[in-house]
Amino acid sequence: MANVFSGRTITAIDIGTTKICVLVANQIDKNNIEVLGVGKAPSDGLRKGVVVDVARTISSIRQAVKEAELMSGHTIESAYIGISGAHIQSINSHGAVPIKIGQVRTVDIQNVLDAAKAVQVAEGQQILHVLPQYFQIDGGDKLDDPTDMHGIRLEVQAHIITGSVASVQNLVNCCESAGVKVQDVVLEQLASACAVLSDDERELGVAVLDIGGGTSDLALYQRGSIRHTMVLPVAGNHFTNDLAVGLRTTISDAERIKRLHGVATELMLDENKKIEIEMVQGGKKREVYISDLVRILEPRASELLALVHEEIITKRLQSFVTSGLVITGGGSLLYGMKDLAETIFECDVRIGMPRLQFGISESLNSPVYATGYGLLLHALKGNGNLNDASGPVVKKLFVRMKSWIADFF
Repeated sequence: MANVFSGRTITAIDIGTTKICVLVANQIDKNNIEVLGVGKAPSDGLRKGVVVDVARTISSIRQAVKEAELMSGHTIESAYIGISGAHIQSINSHGAVPIKIGQVRTVDIQNVLDAAKAVQVAEGQQILHVLPQYFQIDGGDKLDDPTDMHGIRLEVQAHIITGSVASVQNLVNCCESAGVKVQDVVLEQLASACAVLSDDERELGVAVLDIGGGTSDLALYQRGSIRHTMVLPVAGNHFTNDLAVGLRTTISDAERIKRLHGVATELMLDENKKIEIEMVQGGKKREVYISDLVRILEPRASELLALVHEEIITKRLQSFVTSGLVITGGGSLLYGMKDLAETIFECDVRIGMPRLQFGISESLNSPVYATGYGLLLHALKGNGNLNDASGPVVKKLFVRMKSWIADFF
């Protein structure tokens, strides 16, 4: 029997604050893909995950797409894209309804979810999904699926995620203006987690922190589903800007020395050698010690990790971090970040790498590609195509979004 999946090409576009990353893959079967090509370009039109310059964003997308097409030998017409940014918000909500005929049916589950989403949403925001964390019947044990069970009262504890309609619209418009149709939009927390977490971690309880250029995305999982999310407006660009200001160097040189010589904690400072940096005035150079970088980087790294730790403690989420913390994204590559996190969180911490099995795995063996690879894995779920529906693309997006969180795992 012929392989019905063979030859199906999937494209993912990770539209970040510092880079646009395009991955092209061939679907081998319903569970596996082979990465064929990668394209990257600097991202000049986003700030904290939100489009602020449409023309520059379109240009960056086109550049990355062209590179991926050349490497893969495939023309890119449509793609799955990730969404993040400070506009993504979440709250936990409770809903309760009577069980109409004494036995839980699909309509009862829908009614209790509708009750849970009866919450006030900020202006310009729209509910993307109501994700059930657990159900209860007559105040009894926590249930994953109450279908066909008997009782009088059905309750649900749900995680509600909202996003800005305008931000989604701008992101989609940029892709389509670059000649790429949007097949689906996926929360970047979910994509990154899908790429770097094991089934056991998601079942037992784990936190994953994706440190990007403009935002850091936190997600907590237990019993196979998401329990809490948060987007922090503190990320890699803040480290770069701190170095540029503190050392009076250019932003481009600050980024260079952060990548080559940056250390997140003094505990990991092996050799306090001198390095040469470019002065912001241009044309002049001077020498600084690595310890000078650490004195600038460690407070910012500690602030970021402390904010995440405070969120977990304040919201009493410690029970969801049984397996520890997984750090991914470009910011996780800062030397010593893992060790600093272990000190602050007092738990096991590891760097999350994409779990590639086929294709050009060596070149993608970096947390930088976690979101892009996770988007490809999402496409394996076969959640449909936006272009099959009728009406404006953003309307179709929000219809699609109602299912992608629940279907993701």
